[in-house]
Amino acid sequence: MSGTSSVGGRGVYEAGDQRNVKDSEKSQAERYKEGQPNSHKADDSKDERSIANKLAREEKRQNESEPISKEARESQADPTLPAKNHGNEPSKGAKIDAEIQQEEEEMLRKKGIK
Repeated sequence: MSGTSSVGGRGVYEAGDQRNVKDSEKSQAERYKEGQPNSHKADDSKDERSIANKLAREEKRQNESEPISKEARESQADPTLPAKNHGNEPSKGAKIDAEIQQEEEEMLRKKGIK
């Protein structure tokens, strides 16, 4: 086939770059970083994982706890804190939430629960 081509010389088609690697060389070669974390996206429609693998992953995810960001933890303690940290005045809803939270804590202290 290479003899009938009019594009380039024989050396172009007979180079060693298209030859298969020997089995002895495969075991010695450094492997690319396999199995990287987050290499499969759970909601990727083009991901070719089997249904069984997807189901197994969902079972594991049910037992895992979602990581909570620093700002979310702060807002659980004080609803006005995220706005204050960003240099803004807390919203009316955040102020009301803070008041309700204080009232509930006082009621629990009176009952002796907290």
